[in-house]
Amino acid sequence: MKTGVLGASGYAGGELLRLLENHPAFIPTHVTANAHAGERILSVHPQLSGMGDRAFATLDYKELAECEIVFLALPHGESAKVVPHLTPDQLIVDLGADYRLENPHAWQKYYGGEHAGTWTYGLPELKGSRDLIAKSKRVANPGCYATAITLACAPILSVVDASDIVVVAASGTTGAGRSAKVALLASEVSGSLTSYKFGGVHQHTPEIEESLSRLSARAVKISFTPILAPMPRGILATVTSRLNQSLDLPALRSLFSDAYDGEEFVTLLPEGQLPKTSSVLGSNHAQLQVAIDEHADRVVVSIVIDNLGKGAASQALQNANLIVGLPENTGLLMSGLGA
Repeated sequence: MKTGVLGASGYAGGELLRLLENHPAFIPTHVTANAHAGERILSVHPQLSGMGDRAFATLDYKELAECEIVFLALPHGESAKVVPHLTPDQLIVDLGADYRLENPHAWQKYYGGEHAGTWTYGLPELKGSRDLIAKSKRVANPGCYATAITLACAPILSVVDASDIVVVAASGTTGAGRSAKVALLASEVSGSLTSYKFGGVHQHTPEIEESLSRLSARAVKISFTPILAPMPRGILATVTSRLNQSLDLPALRSLFSDAYDGEEFVTLLPEGQLPKTSSVLGSNHAQLQVAIDEHADRVVVSIVIDNLGKGAASQALQNANLIVGLPENTGLLMSGLGA
């Protein structure tokens, strides 16, 4: 299938190109990066040796119209400018935020500007989501933090106080995008951790609350503190919430085993083994561990994903596979890199 990749010079776009190099069905035919148009792809993504002398193109809607499926890896607010130029029959996976939220007021509060609309939310492992994705032509790929936190919370919504979920999550610097920022310079980041956008202002907050509220059929509230970690990629999120009923560890583990039974990309680790980001780097996998803090009467869930993988590009490819009726794991069979 002829495939468009818009915004391919970014970290998520580059990771998507890497995955598409070995995909049997999706052939990138229109690869754009307006700021880098005319430059060799290898000059921006030197790991993509298979691209040879190929260069980034300027967005051309005539060429894009020939693509059967389009991946939008654009900054937030930019996808909505492109979509009106695409045909109703073109399949689209948007890696940005433009079509994730249902509530226009939440969009205006956290992103600003006009709300573009709402597409099918592309987190296949959530109950009922896989069939909806497979029937859709347009899918909104979840945010990286949202993916990790939603997967960690979904199995426990019935046994905790869902109006008071506390999350602390650390992400690698690629989660902030490729634009030059002083705070992301190596000399600023190396050997240091820093919180940012805490106090309920991080843009993934309403996305997480909406997806979990749909699952539980009641309002879910989270208090989310993100942390910038001195590493390029990966997310480690820790979720806690107070129990609303008596529950022991085997019962808690059963909730997760049942929720993700048969899921290739979500793994509950054996007791005593803790998640680490290196285990999932370069993959579409999420790994979890759970505990009960008896002292505080709280559930604790720890989860790791690659923010550029399951949090962006590989999940986009997983969604695209579902949309076109391919096996869900096509092009996604790699394990994490490890230490």
